Amino acid sequence: MDLNSIFTNQRTGNNPHTKASRTDFQRDFDRIIFSSAFRRLQNKTQVFPLPGSVFVHNRLTHSLEVSSVGRSLGSVIGEFIHDNFKGDLTEDSKSFYLHNLGNVIAAACLCHDVGNPAFGHSGEDAIASYFDRNENDLKSKFNDKEWADLVNFEGNANAIRVLAQQQQGKDYGGVQLTFATLASIAKYPCEAIAKTKGIIHRKKFGFFQNEKDIFLDIARATAMIQESDEPYIFKRHPFVWLVEAADDICYNIIDMEDAHRLGIVSTADCKNLFFELVKSETDDIKRVEQKLSSISNENEQISYLRAKVINALINKSIALYKSNFDKILNGTLDKGLLDIYKSEHKTLQDIETFSIEKIYNHKAVVEIENAGYNVMYELLDHFILSILKTADERKSYDKKALKLLPKQFVYDGGSDYQKVLGVIDFVSGMTDNFATDLYRKIKGIDIGMTM
Repeated sequence: MDLNSIFTNQRTGNNPHTKASRTDFQRDFDRIIFSSAFRRLQNKTQVFPLPGSVFVHNRLTHSLEVSSVGRSLGSVIGEFIHDNFKGDLTEDSKSFYLHNLGNVIAAACLCHDVGNPAFGHSGEDAIASYFDRNENDLKSKFNDKEWADLVNFEGNANAIRVLAQQQQGKDYGGVQLTFATLASIAKYPCEAIAKTKGIIHRKKFGFFQNEKDIFLDIARATAMIQESDEPYIFKRHPFVWLVEAADDICYNIIDMEDAHRLGIVSTADCKNLFFELVKSETDDIKRVEQKLSSISNENEQISYLRAKVINALINKSIALYKSNFDKILNGTLDKGLLDIYKSEHKTLQDIETFSIEKIYNHKAVVEIENAGYNVMYELLDHFILSILKTADERKSYDKKALKLLPKQFVYDGGSDYQKVLGVIDFVSGMTDNFATDLYRKIKGIDIGMTM
């Protein structure tokens, strides 16, 4: 893979390059920050129910922290590529790796979750299972590839749609990010029909049929290695591994800190797990112990250890990226960077095992997942059957239901597939509170006028 051809400042919408004080890749970051899809993440569940008496992370704060870690990873790897391959790089490429790879990874990390619905992964499950559970009534309306998109609904694929597609009445190209940033979030660069468990780049899927042409433009402009064209399958772009590592570092560690603040995890358990990982990755553990002994506040002790753990995992991810660089470039690496680390170091495995047992299966988490699943399922059920009827077939209740759909999500002139995607756009974009409020209103639980 040619390091000169895996990035580009070409962006969706085919906007011409303009001179500005910021680089095109810095502008990506700013466009995401000011986008409505990003703002809505502030009221989408990360793990724990929102809101609570104790502040915990939501999708927005998680994305900001992932972006911070991603910038560090991108900056160091950019220097590594610049210093070790400068003989192969053009002047533009030298400047990109030295000054802008960190910006690309930071921007990609910032928007990696914009396609995720409300209520965490249960929101994704609700959308996918709605179509699975209604297969007899709905499947005949779609071709096999379209149906695969719907029954396998995926936040990663939806992120490409949210960021790149043109909604009704809105500007062409969506948020109009560079192809380099969009390629960096494509963890599963294949069609839904090619989804295969056990294969890292095909564990899920990366784009809907409606955005296939956009994705192909992204893949070709960034020299992604093509594995198949029927169905379309590509190897991961080299930048994806850094975005994935930043995300893995944050959720593995931050979820534990949140659980501690909520009293789900004891200070002793959290401190021991974090300390063991730090101890395995530092040569100066006595300094860490001295610092801990000087802090009396338990939350502050955990915050200090969390910072040390994240720093240690950043350094390990950088080392693993460098040592596996050839495999990353030729598309043969078959494990995420943090998964490689877990297989070699029991300490991170212990944190993950503990989190699954004590955090992700905690009653409060399971309750919000069940509630969220039902809310999202019922919202889809309220709109899907009505939108699929022709104008002549729609009864009064169908027309009333569809009046609740904002105009940008109504694709009445399109195919059944496009009509359904419009409804999914509306429902998946909702915040936890908005989805809950609308559910309560259409079910008659709350009756009254609100603006």
